[in-house]
Amino acid sequence: MFRFKRFVVEQDLCAMKVGMDGVLLGAWANGGNRILDIGTGTGLIALMMAQRNMNAMVTAIDIDEGAISQAMMNVQNSIFKNQIIVKRESVQEHHGLYDSIVCNPPYFINSLNAPNQQRNMARHTDTLTYAELMCSAYRLLSDDGEFSVIVPFDYKRRMEDEATFVGFFLHHMLGVRTIESKPVKRYLLSFVKHPIERDYKILTLGNKEYHSLTEDFYL
Repeated sequence: MFRFKRFVVEQDLCAMKVGMDGVLLGAWANGGNRILDIGTGTGLIALMMAQRNMNAMVTAIDIDEGAISQAMMNVQNSIFKNQIIVKRESVQEHHGLYDSIVCNPPYFINSLNAPNQQRNMARHTDTLTYAELMCSAYRLLSDDGEFSVIVPFDYKRRMEDEATFVGFFLHHMLGVRTIESKPVKRYLLSFVKHPIERDYKILTLGNKEYHSLTEDFYL
């Protein structure tokens, strides 16, 4: 169990537990009236987006049965239950139109799978490649919407290339490092459908900007 200021996340049924990546993305991504959370897992990002966008309707999808059960439980136990719809569905088969799409995607490519099949599904791109993710996000995003993801530093170029291929333009980029003397380990990226000036910032975990970003969620 992980307690936030305005909701609680149970995670015993879900392969991927609450982590820094999900918290950063949920606190950083631009919102809107119609929001889609791809690969919702515990429902953490959907809950965060609902908290930040009180007039929004959030659709949370996942293909894993355990994740869907977990997300449904967490949503139903929250004050945001009337804002969030949880569906067991792949993004490739999903239909709708959204102002904001968020995804903490699987990222391991051509690497050894772990023995746990549920964890494999959550961590590896076997069931959702970057190309499929970008094609689906472009199809589901409104003309003036924004698609936001978080990726390890060594997968950033691959994600950007797939985004460019389908017609996306990089808008915001936030590099995340553990301490100032270390290189960036994670990138938060947002994409739009029209050319726009890029914005790049660096965040250090634990600094003033980090606390400002996450203070509405952490106890």
